Amino acid sequence: MSEEPPVVLASASPRRKDLLRQIGIEPQIRVADVDETPLPAETPAAFVERLARDKVLAVSSAVAPDAIIIGADTAIELDGRIIGKPTDREDAIAILSQLSGRVHQVHTGVAVGRGAQRDTAVVSSKVHFRALSQREIEAYWRSGEPCDKAGAYAIQGLGAVFVERIEGSYSAIMGLPLFTVSALLARYGVDLLQA
Repeated sequence: MSEEPPVVLASASPRRKDLLRQIGIEPQIRVADVDETPLPAETPAAFVERLARDKVLAVSSAVAPDAIIIGADTAIELDGRIIGKPTDREDAIAILSQLSGRVHQVHTGVAVGRGAQRDTAVVSSKVHFRALSQREIEAYWRSGEPCDKAGAYAIQGLGAVFVERIEGSYSAIMGLPLFTVSALLARYGVDLLQA
């Protein structure tokens, strides 16, 4: 019986690693060093798809030739703008104040590749935030959770109390759409539910 090819996650994200483990994949980690600056007039969906693909390309020369590489990137869109990670306390408070009582989109781009083959997809979800008080926003900042999160919140953490409902993929909002990843992996012969 032939050995399964390694699956490599081109990301340092512990959430993405945990999500892959959830579906039975123990990935090797190779952190991709890519420029995450949006291109002029680039839509948020095109931006995350490009970064996911660039992450796969960035690590491809450092892994086994038969390795299957997964790259992903997530961005929050509000009013057509990409909302990134907060730079400081004031920025986090401003971001959360903008999201308060509104609906925003979360776009996650995924790329799976081996050798010269690449497949990409973008999963977009809507997140409905309830209205937040200034006291809640400041207390949330003090929790430390918003510091390194796109949109200054984590749906899988304390930030879940702000989310009234979602339309789309919960795992995509966390950073890796498992339904889409499993479909892309199947193109490379990875069967997650082998008998």
